[in-house]
Amino acid sequence: MTLPVTFEDIEKAQKQLSGKILRTPSISAPALGQALGIDLTLKLENLQITGSFKSRGAYVKLFSLSAEERARGVIAMSAGNHAQGVAYHATALGIHSTIVMPAATPFTKVEKTRNYGAEVIQFGDTLSESRDKVEELIAEHGYVLIHPYDDPMIIAGQGTAGLELMQDAEDIDTLVVPIGGGGLISGMAIAAKAFNPAIEVIGVQSELFPSMHGALRDLPPQYGSETLAEGIAVKIPGAMTKEICSSLVDDIILVNETEIERAVNGCAEHQNLVAEGAGAAGIAAMIKMPERFAGKRVASVICGGNIDQRMLATVLLRGLTRHGRLARLRIDIRDQPGTLARVAGLIGRSGANIVEVHHQRMFQDVPIKQAELEVLIETRNPDHVLEIIAALDAAGLKTSVMSNMAMEGRPL
Repeated sequence: MTLPVTFEDIEKAQKQLSGKILRTPSISAPALGQALGIDLTLKLENLQITGSFKSRGAYVKLFSLSAEERARGVIAMSAGNHAQGVAYHATALGIHSTIVMPAATPFTKVEKTRNYGAEVIQFGDTLSESRDKVEELIAEHGYVLIHPYDDPMIIAGQGTAGLELMQDAEDIDTLVVPIGGGGLISGMAIAAKAFNPAIEVIGVQSELFPSMHGALRDLPPQYGSETLAEGIAVKIPGAMTKEICSSLVDDIILVNETEIERAVNGCAEHQNLVAEGAGAAGIAAMIKMPERFAGKRVASVICGGNIDQRMLATVLLRGLTRHGRLARLRIDIRDQPGTLARVAGLIGRSGANIVEVHHQRMFQDVPIKQAELEVLIETRNPDHVLEIIAALDAAGLKTSVMSNMAMEGRPL
């Protein structure tokens, strides 16, 4: 079967990209791998100048345009990463770029796209809705479309990430790649299987947007709403990428929002890596199904790191709560002088640090001579939280945990 993109196309793209993008490292990830119980290698596309792999395909496509096409200007629809890649390289090549982004695109991606020189228009809730606006603007201005995934030049450019990975870590036997429209996994699968036809290529999608998973099984399109992995929130995959995935992708794993969140947190906590939701989707699959990868030499691509700072802070704080390193306690106390100091002393002697205190006595569900104390504390782990609760209970202070704390001791 002849595919629309060949390994030779990817090799050609690699030469074109020389000096235009960062040849990102493929690193052994022992800390994260140990937490997952997996021999793990990571391809760090979050270190690209624009924060994701999308710069690769964007440059290859823009470089291929004729002088007449460059003069017309280009347009793209994107949730952020393709936008930044197109904007950055279009500006460098002297091409005017217009980017249509969904209304809910994280602020950091919108601002970075503007800063790279693009005209940004926010329209619609998803990429598919943004596409309607793109078609309207093409008809009005004659712009050249730079498709985010369903284009042979784009796929060849993205495939250079796989070519580099296999050149750096050719002994891997399983490759795990996030899927949105399918451009990245299509290119990486072509490159990986040219090196090792026996390598297993596994795609990962959000349960809320299982577009390629459904398309390969002839299922009707289905999709949800908001997802932490907005970079892979694609309703309908490409026809070209579907053809390649049907031939070269061995399996697709669907992950939920909790698994994606834990993956983002795990990358930061265990490997000091900033990954957006889509970028950490491969790790989410390993969290979901560790037995699926046990005993294998696994590689995944951290395909993007453009996560909103507020969102990242929330993920990290929720991770601390889940691991019992931040805990919110509700303590029933007598409403009299010295009680608050007594509580603080008991918590301090237990080795915890008080971060926040809220003292409640005004609502009717609290007895008139009592008060309710909510305390946010820093702790070592879930066992430490239980020790503190036991100490407070022993002192006659009825205490309960308000925060969502996992007690099973999972590292991620």
